[in-house]
Amino acid sequence: MKKLFWGLFLILVIPGKALAVESAIVMDGYSNRVLMGINENKPKLIASTTKIMTALVALENGNLDEKIKVDESVLKAYGSAIYIEVGEKISLRDLLYGLMLRSGNDAALVIAQNVAKNEKEFVKLMNQKAQDIGMKNTIFYNSHGLEEKNGNGNTSTAYDMALLMQEAMKNKDFQKITSTKNYTTKTNKKTYTWKNKNKLLFNYKYTTGGKTGFTEKARRTLVTSATKNNKKLIIVTLNDSNDFTNHQKWYEQYFKEYNVYKIIDKNKYQITNEHYKNKILYLKEDVKLMLTKEEKKNIKINLNIDEEKNNNSKIVGKLVVLLNDQEITSQNIYVKDKKVKKKNKFFSWFS
Repeated sequence: MKKLFWGLFLILVIPGKALAVESAIVMDGYSNRVLMGINENKPKLIASTTKIMTALVALENGNLDEKIKVDESVLKAYGSAIYIEVGEKISLRDLLYGLMLRSGNDAALVIAQNVAKNEKEFVKLMNQKAQDIGMKNTIFYNSHGLEEKNGNGNTSTAYDMALLMQEAMKNKDFQKITSTKNYTTKTNKKTYTWKNKNKLLFNYKYTTGGKTGFTEKARRTLVTSATKNNKKLIIVTLNDSNDFTNHQKWYEQYFKEYNVYKIIDKNKYQITNEHYKNKILYLKEDVKLMLTKEEKKNIKINLNIDEEKNNNSKIVGKLVVLLNDQEITSQNIYVKDKKVKKKNKFFSWFS
């Protein structure tokens, strides 16, 4: 793992400028492996990159085609907006495009109000999802990312936000929304045309999505993803005044240095254990990693199977991938009963 710790800030020397990057990460898009980190576990305000979680929770708990009637909760919104009005009818799908492309705080409030009972209940779903993903240094206070009147603000780390983006990109609807450059829709009152604020989508052809953010306290925050020749990377910067340039530069650097390798094919890899000899042990996903050629030579696989699990448990262990004897990723090992082929009754008469 490449680490850069130069005090509180990393100073990038670019002709004519000295630019401070307070926190950043380059993560393997196939695993949670950190390829480069700068204070990546330092909690920071995350501003509107919050909306990645807002979108994911809405996609998992709402109906995209549901028509929502905008209520007076929208009047509480301020800052960046898509300018929806009380009484307007708009689908959850359209609200999510407004949320992700234009960072609509009004869209965030209406989404929260309608997907859950209210904003407070929606935030509970956000924090629960964060726990489920493994975001250990994250707390959400609202669905939009602005700081609260009492000073509290949604806080996370570059590492946690990369985990979130990795999880969100597994959702096909999220993939489609976050990668959209321009979107037009019509409600019962207005026609909207939105252009994505993520400049990387327009300036770097390998970009697959992301979310911008800014408040006076958080400064510029940016989460992006990119894929080149089947290589997938996620980059997060928190408080970076030159974020778009740095993201593109790091994508090119790490796409050049690393290749993607399928370490295990889930359809071909056989897991056997005497305790589960009458059952099938399996993985749900292939194991892929971004590695250098030299690193690939030092990969090892360990199978940790729990023989004490009860019969009702679906997860019975972990497959752990080690690089130079250090764990870099893992996958659950699942169990299921073997299918018993039934004999054809007609032919059984003559057996």
